Amino acid sequence: MYRVNLIFYSLQGEGRNTGRAAVFIRFAGCNLRCPFCDTEFDTFTEMTADGLFAAIGTVVGSIAADTSPLVVLTGGEPTLQADEALVDLLHQHGYEVAMESNGTRPAPRNLDWLTVSPKLSGEKFKLSGERLPDELKIVFDETTDPESFLPTLNSHSSPLLYLQPCDTGDPIRNAAIMQRCVDYIKHHPQWRLSLQTHKLIGIE
Repeated sequence: MYRVNLIFYSLQGEGRNTGRAAVFIRFAGCNLRCPFCDTEFDTFTEMTADGLFAAIGTVVGSIAADTSPLVVLTGGEPTLQADEALVDLLHQHGYEVAMESNGTRPAPRNLDWLTVSPKLSGEKFKLSGERLPDELKIVFDETTDPESFLPTLNSHSSPLLYLQPCDTGDPIRNAAIMQRCVDYIKHHPQWRLSLQTHKLIGIE
């Protein structure tokens, strides 16, 4: 059984897959409690894999023939529940499967795309598992040192590197963080800017 907080159909708003239609499966529970977290993930409904798949079909509704949207496994922390069996089931029905994880636990090896967004400081963060990230997305504020996260990456891993300005809820502070983030990327062009475009256009 999977503890599912929410399933919804929208556009991916962040990182490399920004703008793609995606079904989001938000799993309940997290092994971290970050002060800036903007996600409610404590409530849940228990679902079987087949029930979860049926729910995806319900939220997607009618889409173009012979197409399947991206499925994004998120949370909370999805590695607490999502496994290779679930990914296999989604693959069997033609879905591409992505996950966003804090990187502290092993992710399913058969994912099509893995975003690791560390919530610990670079000095404390240690990447877990055999599945290497396709992108590393750092939530950026006034104290962030992006380079401190790089030593934990496997020497064979070359993920896309993203900085995402932290949304503090304070417009003045947000503007200062954004400017610092832009300046940092201009001086360290291996990093790219990731914006929460779903918030900018007012969708979930």
